[in-house]
Amino acid sequence: MTLFYLIAAYLTSGLIFVNRKRSLNYALVIFFAILQWSFTVYSCYHHKSTELWYFTADSLGLLLLITLSIISIPAFYHSYLYIKRHDETPQSRSIYFASMLTLITSITAAYLANHIAVVWIFAELTTLSASALIYHHRNKLALEGTWKYVFICAISITFVFIGILFLSLSLQHAGSDDLSFTNLMANSENLNPFWLRLAFLFIFTGFTAKLGLVPMYTAGIDAKDTAPAPAAALLSSVLMNMGFVAIFRFYAVISHTGLHSWANFIILIAAMLSIFVATVYMTKMMNIKRMFAYSSIEHMGLVMVGLAMGGVGYYAAILHIILHSFVKSSMFFQFTQLYRVFQSKSIYHVGNYFKYNPAGAIVLLVGFISATAMPPSGLFVSEFLIFRAMFEANYIVLLILVLLMLTIIIWAFGKNIFKILFTPPVGFNESKVPVISPWESLSQFILLGFAFWLGLNPPRIFTELINDAITILPL
Repeated sequence: MTLFYLIAAYLTSGLIFVNRKRSLNYALVIFFAILQWSFTVYSCYHHKSTELWYFTADSLGLLLLITLSIISIPAFYHSYLYIKRHDETPQSRSIYFASMLTLITSITAAYLANHIAVVWIFAELTTLSASALIYHHRNKLALEGTWKYVFICAISITFVFIGILFLSLSLQHAGSDDLSFTNLMANSENLNPFWLRLAFLFIFTGFTAKLGLVPMYTAGIDAKDTAPAPAAALLSSVLMNMGFVAIFRFYAVISHTGLHSWANFIILIAAMLSIFVATVYMTKMMNIKRMFAYSSIEHMGLVMVGLAMGGVGYYAAILHIILHSFVKSSMFFQFTQLYRVFQSKSIYHVGNYFKYNPAGAIVLLVGFISATAMPPSGLFVSEFLIFRAMFEANYIVLLILVLLMLTIIIWAFGKNIFKILFTPPVGFNESKVPVISPWESLSQFILLGFAFWLGLNPPRIFTELINDAITILPL
C-alpha cells in the first residue's frame, strides 16, 4: 500500500502540474484527499508493520500522520478559496496545488521512514515543494523569501548528509552498514562515540531548519511570511513536525549510549536560545504572519525542553507538538480572512476586527489563548507537564527563566492581538469591508476544538499511542 500511495500521490501531483483545466485540477485534489485519508486509515490498521523495507507505521508516525491528514482538508479548502479570490492564472493554480500535494506526500513518507537516509531524501523533497509555494506570488519579496529558504535548507540538508556519513563511520565500529533506526537502536551500545558525537551535531543542526529551532530557524520565518496563508499553515505545523520526527528518532538512538546527557545539553542550549529569540522578536514584531511564525519558534523550543528533561517531558513534548499543529494552522487559516478585510499584514493598519468579522475574531481570540497556553487551553496541559519535568529534573533556574520569557511573550502577543480585535484602525475605509461568511471560520473552530479536546480530555487510544512512542526512550 505504501508503494501504491507514493506512486499515486506523486503521479497525481504531476498530472495537476501539467494540466491547466480548473475542473480537472480540483477533481485530482479531491482524489488525493481521498487517497491521503485511505492511506492514513490503512496505516492505522497496520500499526507497526513495515513496508518497502524502510517505512514503518509506528506510534509517533501514526499520530503525526493523522494530524497531517486532518489539517490537509482545511488546507485544501482554504487554498481553493484563496486561488478563487485572487483570480490566479491556470499555470499558477496548477503549480500551487501540485506543490502542495508533493509537500504533503513527502511529509507523510518522512513521518513513516525508518531509515535516516530515507528521511533525508524526503526532507529535500519538502524543500523543493515548499519553495514553489513560497514563490507563489512571483514578486520581489517572494523571490527573496524563496532564495533564503532554499539557501538555508541547502546548507541544512548538507549538514544532515555529512552527519549521515559520520553515523555510517560510527556504525562500522559495530560491524554493520544498515542505517535504519531499528538497526541503529539494536547496535547503539557498539556505536563509536567519537563519530556518533559528530553525527548528532550535524544531523541535529541540519534538521533545526525544518523544526524551526536555533540555529537555522531563519529558514521558516520569511517562508511563512511570503507564502499564501493556507500554505504557511502547513509550513508552521506539519512540516515542523517532520523536523521533530527526524530529531526524535535519532535522539532515541543517542539516548541508549553514553552520550545521552551530552545530547540533552546540546538540545537544551538550542531550545533555550530559541525561546529567547522568540521573546526578543515578539516584543517588537509588527508583522502579523511573522508574529505567528516566531510564536512557533517559541513552541518548538518548549517541545525540545520537554524532550531534554526526560520523564513526563517525553509525553509532554509529543502532546505539545500535536496540539500546536492544530492551533497554529487555525491561526494562519484565519489570517486569510483578516487580510481580506484590511489588505495589510501590519499591526498598524488593522483593528476593530470584532466589528468586521465576529466569527473570525473569536478564532483569533481563542487561538491566542491556546497559543499562549492559558487555561483552559489544551496547550496549558502540555506546558504544565513540561514545567513539571523541569522541576523534577531540578532545573529550577532554567524554569524561572522560561516562565519569565513566556510572560513577556504573552504580553507582546496579547498587546498585538487585542489591538487587532478591539482598537479602531486609523484612516480605515469601512465602506470597502467585504462580507465574510462565518462558515469560513468553521474549520478553524474544529481545529481549535481538537486542541482543547486532546489536551483536556484525551481519548484512551491517543494517550496509549503517545506512551507507546516514548517506550524507546530511557526513563
